[in-house]
Amino acid sequence: MSRYIAAIDQGTTSSRCMIFDEGGAVAAMAQKEHRQIFPRPGWVEHDALEIWANVEAVTATALEHLGAGPSDLAGAGVTNQRETTLVWEKSSGRPRANAIVWQDVRTQALIADLARDGGQDRFRAATGLPLATYFSGPKIRWLLDEVPGARERAERGELLFGTMDSWLIWKLTGRHVTDVTNASRTMLMNLETLDWDDSLLAALDVPRAMLPEIRSSAEVYGNGRGVLEGVPIAAALGDQQAALFGQTCFEPGEAKCTYGTGAFLLMNTGEQPVLSTQGLLTTIAYRIGEAPAIYALEGSVAVAGALVQWLRDNLGLISKASEIEALASSVADTGGCVFVPAFSGLFAPHWRPDARGVIAGLTAYVGKGHLARAALEAVAWQTREVVDAMAADSGRPLLVLKADGGMTANALLMGIVADALGAPVVRAKVLETTSLGAAYAAGLVVGFWPDLATLSTHWREDGRWSPQITDEARALDYARWKKAVALTLGWAP
Repeated sequence: MSRYIAAIDQGTTSSRCMIFDEGGAVAAMAQKEHRQIFPRPGWVEHDALEIWANVEAVTATALEHLGAGPSDLAGAGVTNQRETTLVWEKSSGRPRANAIVWQDVRTQALIADLARDGGQDRFRAATGLPLATYFSGPKIRWLLDEVPGARERAERGELLFGTMDSWLIWKLTGRHVTDVTNASRTMLMNLETLDWDDSLLAALDVPRAMLPEIRSSAEVYGNGRGVLEGVPIAAALGDQQAALFGQTCFEPGEAKCTYGTGAFLLMNTGEQPVLSTQGLLTTIAYRIGEAPAIYALEGSVAVAGALVQWLRDNLGLISKASEIEALASSVADTGGCVFVPAFSGLFAPHWRPDARGVIAGLTAYVGKGHLARAALEAVAWQTREVVDAMAADSGRPLLVLKADGGMTANALLMGIVADALGAPVVRAKVLETTSLGAAYAAGLVVGFWPDLATLSTHWREDGRWSPQITDEARALDYARWKKAVALTLGWAP
C-alpha cells in the first residue's frame, strides 16, 4: 500500500506541495512564490505557465525531501485560489492571456451594467452570489470581449476556460473538469442543479463549449502524468472549502475562520442551500463522490493580516509582523480608539465599496500600543459581524470557532476574538488546513482513509481561548465598533 497522500495547494501568491502520512501529519512540503502582475491600477494577473512550472518544481522537491517517488503516493488532491480566471487553447495548451486574479476589478463597469436589470442580487437566487467583480463569470466575459478572436474561437470549442483547479488538472491528466466548489464561484452554476445554467450563460454571454465538466469534489478525475506519473488525481476544492474540510467541519453549524491577508469564515449548513438575507454568500462546501452536495454560508473580511502589514510598512509601528502581539499586549485596552480598516471598502456583511478606513476615538492618551491593540480588535469585530450574520441566516448560534491561518500564531488575537464572539476559539494543530482538506478528500476516494469519522479523529487542537469579558462589556464595545463602522460609509463615490 502506498504510504502517503499529496496535496497541491495553488494559492494567490505561491504554490506548494504538501505530503501527509496516514495520521494526517505533514511528512514533507515545498513552496515557491510566483509573480504578481499589475498592468494597470486595479488589475491583477498571474502567468499560468509560471504557476504550472512552479507546481511541477514544488511537487518534485517535496517528493525528493521525502525520499519518495510517485509510486509512494496513494493519490493527490488539488486546492486553489478561487475565482482566478484563465482561458487557454485546447490544441496547444497555451494561455490566450494572463490569468485574471480574483482581486482584479477591471469588470466593474460590466457589473454595474448587469445590475441595472435586477440590482446587485439579480442572480443570487440561482447562484447564491451578489453581483461583484470577485467572481469568474464576468472575468470570462471580459476576456472574450477584449482578446482578439477569443469569442469566435470559444464558440467553436477551440478555447477552454478554467479556474486554477481546472488548469492544473488539465495539465496533470488532460481532462477538462472542475469541481462543484469552484464552479459555484463562477456565477454560472445553478446551486440546485449543480450544472451550468443556460439563463446565466446567456446573461453573461459565455459559450457553454468552453466550460469544463462539473464533477464532485472527491473522485478520480484521471491519473497523473510527469511529476505525478500514474498517481490518481482524486480531489479538487477551492481553498476556503478545503480549509473547512481540513478542519473536519462535517456537521451543520460547524464553522471555521482562516486568518491570513483577509479572513474567510465558512459555516456548514448541510444538504440544503441557505440563501442569505444578511450579506453573506451561499456556496458549495464540498461533495464527496455521488453523495449529496453539502452547502455553506461564507463571509469574507477583506483586511485582517493586511492591517498588520500596513502598520509595519506604512506607519513603521513595528518592524516585523510578529511584533504586533507584544506591542498590543503592552496596554490593557485600546484607550478608547477604534480602527475600521475599510481600505478598499467593506466586504461581508456590508458590501459597501464606498467605505474607507477610519480611526475614531483618538485622544492625546492614545499611543502606538493602543493602535496595535485596536488593529487586533478590528479583526475580531469583523469576525463577530460575519458570525452574527451567519447565525441570523442559518438559525444556528455559533458554539465554537475553529481557527487556522498565519494570524492564529497570535495568542492575544485569538483571545480577543473569543471575547468578541462570546464563544470559544480553537486553533488546529495543523495550520495548513487547505492542503490537509484536499489530501483528506483525495484519501477518502482512494481508500487511504475509510470515512469522515476517521478523519475527525485525526483533528487535533493546539490551543483554546474562552471569553474573559462580561456580556455587558462585550455589548458596549460592539456598539462602539458599529458606531465607527457607520463613520466609514460614503467616503468614495
